[in-house]
Amino acid sequence: MLTPDMKLALRTVTRLDEALALAPLLDASAAEFHAQCSDDPYPEGASERFLRAHLAHPASVLIVAEEQGAPPASRAWGVCVTGPFTDPLLGTLQPMVLVLHVDPTLRHRGVARELVDQADSLLRSRGYPTLAARAGHNDDALISMGERWGFVRSWELMVRE
Repeated sequence: MLTPDMKLALRTVTRLDEALALAPLLDASAAEFHAQCSDDPYPEGASERFLRAHLAHPASVLIVAEEQGAPPASRAWGVCVTGPFTDPLLGTLQPMVLVLHVDPTLRHRGVARELVDQADSLLRSRGYPTLAARAGHNDDALISMGERWGFVRSWELMVRE
């Protein structure tokens, strides 16, 4: 739950133009996570390409935390993006958290959990009973946080380098 001193409101972004305005923040956040998992550079413009291709998909949600009363997209203090993930062998589709970012000055105050909870609630209303997320294999803090929020380890991805 957000602390009372925080004057934040969560908003679902459905318009492509509003979503594209957040693409630089999404790229920066995704690049930071990507750097923990790979030595390869994060592809430039990946967020814009994703938004253009998948924002309208029912498994895609973009939730932004903004200051209450501020004009939309004036400043994103937090953001959660989900998108469709299809198991390549079974062909089953479920939403996956692709980007979760909270401004460092607001971390550890419930913003990320509220973003994920709202995305999960919206996705459940669309008929998706589960939400997937990923974490690097050595990211014990992120794995622990996810488990506290109700995520369970379902399978492990192994990579041979």
